[in-house]
Amino acid sequence: MQQMSLREYIDSLEREGYTVRDDHGDDPMLIRPDGRAVETWRENYPYDELMGRNDYEVEKYLLQIELLKFQYWAQDNDKKHVIVFEGRDAAGKGGTIKRFMEHLNPRSARVVALTKPTSTELGQWYFQRYVSHLPTFGDIVLFDRSWYNRAGVERVLGFCTPAQHQLFLRQCPAFERMLIDDGILLMKYWFSVSDEEQLKRFRERIKDETKRWKLSPMDIESRSHYIDYSRAKDEMFVHTDLPESPWFVVEADDKRRARLNCISHFLSRIPYEDRTPEPVELPRRQSEDGYRRPDRGTQKYVPDHAAALG
Repeated sequence: MQQMSLREYIDSLEREGYTVRDDHGDDPMLIRPDGRAVETWRENYPYDELMGRNDYEVEKYLLQIELLKFQYWAQDNDKKHVIVFEGRDAAGKGGTIKRFMEHLNPRSARVVALTKPTSTELGQWYFQRYVSHLPTFGDIVLFDRSWYNRAGVERVLGFCTPAQHQLFLRQCPAFERMLIDDGILLMKYWFSVSDEEQLKRFRERIKDETKRWKLSPMDIESRSHYIDYSRAKDEMFVHTDLPESPWFVVEADDKRRARLNCISHFLSRIPYEDRTPEPVELPRRQSEDGYRRPDRGTQKYVPDHAAALG
């Protein structure tokens, strides 16, 4: 299947009549062909304005403190956790994962974001390459996309056969039940983003050089298969939205609310206790005892680039 290039994608949006206004700081405004702004958060959500940064930062900080309490508790009780983040491209999975991880101890919390399978992995049992990333006692593993690739992108873009897809839908519930039976607490989140909000975020990624790496040719190709992905997701839910491992949908057109809602919901599902260690007392610094630092001229220092900024 021929994939659309970045230039072709930009041209296609311009042909559709969409434009971007850049006078909105970090959040450029996408304008529809009829001149109206794309404000997807206003159309389907029960509030009148986007969440402000100050309110967001305060609540995020409080939730991240709770995440640390949860992590201490998980370590003390040898608990194993897997959190699966799925959804359309640009739905906000990565941003939410970043806020989950921001203050956690990375020694026992990690993100798994696998690339396309190797030739060896293609010959193995489909779930095999995910098994090696599962947690041990006290670990928290966040999957930025997961084994559900087979039910989404592989299904839609023809990277697996119909028989392989059907086999996945049969085996996935059994696989997840085995994880749960082994003591892993499994949480699955689907980030739901509207068509126009996804388009707005794609345009932002095109214009921002620091975000352009996020927009792969496959992401661009996904736009022309929007409804195919919807059908694939619906079928996936029919087979894998199980009582013991349900899907939880995160409405994600407002990024800040989506992040807070996801973290808050996750914490509400875990009966953790506050195991935060008591503050430690620092020992007195060792005395100089005749030590002298080497002369600065004997060492190589990084140039002071920041000094030139004023």
